[in-house]
Amino acid sequence: MTIHLDHSIVPSRDKVAGAKLLAELLGVPWAESSIGPFAPVFVNDGLTLDFIDTDEDFPVYHFCFRVSQPEFDAILARIQAAGIKYRSNVHGPVDMQVGAEYGNFYWNEPDGHQWELLTVSYARQSR
Repeated sequence: MTIHLDHSIVPSRDKVAGAKLLAELLGVPWAESSIGPFAPVFVNDGLTLDFIDTDEDFPVYHFCFRVSQPEFDAILARIQAAGIKYRSNVHGPVDMQVGAEYGNFYWNEPDGHQWELLTVSYARQSR
């Protein structure tokens, strides 16, 4: 049996703003509303991130997106054009660099959630 992650809920203080920003940066479609109380970001044909408004405390989530090199370059350019701060290390300082070891970078959105972008999965390297 093949298992695919279909969707995940992303808690937010402003679901529409959060969904719109992520979708614009990734260059993917989104909607202000959908089934239920969500503002969905259609990451690809198999994954939707459903932003939901909440006043409750919530943890910071980490999502990593693996893309092709042309997509990586385009997304990084949109992040730079938007003036969004990014860093080369998961817990490092904002250095506006792409990581030398894995070719990845991280940024946080207004609710604090951490996004990561890379072209090759370091989580799935042979050991």
